[in-house]
Amino acid sequence: MGYTKITELSSSYKHLEKMSIQEIIESINKEDKTIALAVEKQLPFINKMIAVIVTKLRDGGRLFYIGAGTSGRLGILDASECPPTFGVPDEMVIGLIAGGDIAIRKAVENAEDSTTQSWKDLQEYQISKQDVLIGIAASGSTPYVVAAIEKANAEGIETGCITMNEGSPLALVSKYPVVVTVGPEFVTGSSRMKAGTAQKMVLNMITTATMIQLGRVKGNRMVDMQLTNTKLVERGTLMIMESIPVEEDLARQLLLKYGSVREAILNYKNV
Repeated sequence: MGYTKITELSSSYKHLEKMSIQEIIESINKEDKTIALAVEKQLPFINKMIAVIVTKLRDGGRLFYIGAGTSGRLGILDASECPPTFGVPDEMVIGLIAGGDIAIRKAVENAEDSTTQSWKDLQEYQISKQDVLIGIAASGSTPYVVAAIEKANAEGIETGCITMNEGSPLALVSKYPVVVTVGPEFVTGSSRMKAGTAQKMVLNMITTATMIQLGRVKGNRMVDMQLTNTKLVERGTLMIMESIPVEEDLARQLLLKYGSVREAILNYKNV
């Protein structure tokens, strides 16, 4: 194998079944406290990855996440939250998971072991040199993910990864690797825990920083968010009231008429 799978090392805690609930949750919390520090060590590499993503998206390209199991689900989660949060098209950030959409809810047997299916999945979206592909795999060895990155490299597509194992195949093959070493899990090998949390933290950074750089945030507000529920309409109304001198009723009218905080403020000022 040539590298140590830290994510598979035995837990530092023994006889978990003998622990009380309080002991279990205190131990998990103790482990979780280390995650942000592990992510912090990778900030320079996260910075480099985001810079590439911003350049590609600014020129009309797309961001693809690809993963299996928990890693795939986290990529899909991050991608799916971009349109409602930042008002971008659904196809700007795309998450793919081994086994297809059914694998979001249920494990698909052997899906992550295929070395050919990932590129077929990406070809359905006509991935090209305009785009960026980020592989997500805690182990860094998932065949479905590694094969996708290798093929993308061969096609001249910019690639990156989020993994937890230094020297893993995925880390070595990716042009912009982010390797967050979170150490053994509380439950041995359960990478949905610390590894998953670390992946989510990095994904939050990637899309949030990218969208800010692309002008999708004004001040500290989500001015392009989609108005998909009452809470967001109320939030948008308050944002308009804070930005221009109008009462609540007019702010809501403007918001509902123009469909976003940004457009409401721009059109009010142009009246």
